[in-house]
Amino acid sequence: MISDWSRAWRARALLRPPVAGMPVDEAGPESESEWVRRHHVRTDLAIEAREVVVEQEGPPEIPGVKVSREEVEGGSITRVDIESDAGSRIMGKVKGKYVTIEMPSLREHNSPLHEKTATLLGTEIRRFLNAWQLPPDAPVLLVGLGNWNATPDALGPKVIARCLITRHLFRYAPPQARDGLRPVAGVAPGVLGLTGMETSEIIQALVERFRPALVFCIDALAARTVERLGTTVQISDAGIAPGSGVGNRRRGITRDELGVPVLVIGVPTVIGAITIISDAWDRLSGRRSPQADLRPPGQPPGPGEASKEETLKTLLGPYLGTMIVTPKEVDALIDDLAAVLAAGINVGLHPGFTLEDPFATLQ
Repeated sequence: MISDWSRAWRARALLRPPVAGMPVDEAGPESESEWVRRHHVRTDLAIEAREVVVEQEGPPEIPGVKVSREEVEGGSITRVDIESDAGSRIMGKVKGKYVTIEMPSLREHNSPLHEKTATLLGTEIRRFLNAWQLPPDAPVLLVGLGNWNATPDALGPKVIARCLITRHLFRYAPPQARDGLRPVAGVAPGVLGLTGMETSEIIQALVERFRPALVFCIDALAARTVERLGTTVQISDAGIAPGSGVGNRRRGITRDELGVPVLVIGVPTVIGAITIISDAWDRLSGRRSPQADLRPPGQPPGPGEASKEETLKTLLGPYLGTMIVTPKEVDALIDDLAAVLAAGINVGLHPGFTLEDPFATLQ
């Protein structure tokens, strides 16, 4: 039975304008700028996009979006599956699977927790590979997105530096030296301002030459809540548009663009300054606790919501409108995260490694 709320959601989604240049029946999620303008939030995390939509617009059930949550030692895993065009438009995200591993203590120098997170990450990567029925010898292209000269954006290149790169072994090493390994190549293509080339153009050329069975991207993301900076790992098969989380959207890196599956893993390392102030405003007014979940179904936004956004933009826009904030310990944080992600990627990709000791695989 379709609930009244579900009908309302579907009607609202169908009434939204399609993406420019696309027929109505083929329109995907609304553009980044439209979604941000409507919700006053910028985030790369699907779990946060859902929270924003539900908090501001209505019930916890969004048509075409399935959500499940699993508690694990030290944190949780949330799976958000966007299965319909209506759900995609409402969420402002491309259809696909989004797996979010949340470990609140990940920012601490906690080796056992880091290993646990890497193991969970490797398990989730293998889950995606199995769903695609990727053979154990299928080649993979790792892509470390981001600017290696900007510390908060250097996560991708640093992960590539610590991943186990093996493609050359399949050309020059004896069979026993590559036993249990998968042919993996890695590249950190930089950003448009450094190379003069769109990242997607570089990757497209490599795909045509290398012909991998999978393109695996690693990137730094943007969040809407301070608690998720450096503590949340998102894995998705929906591709990525580099820079979209900070309003600098580039051409997408997706299966449709490249012709092969694309897996993306990222950790939020930055947050908008106005977003922090807006979050503090809500907490001081008692409207949202630090670990708030979702507003009860049907409860409208609190009084003064629109005036709050307008006030923040008027007072702070000229000074903080485009300012991006990152933790002061970002140097150490990026190094720790790079090790965790690289260890998880290594055990997830190479069939000869077990999940018990992921850090033994680091370069």
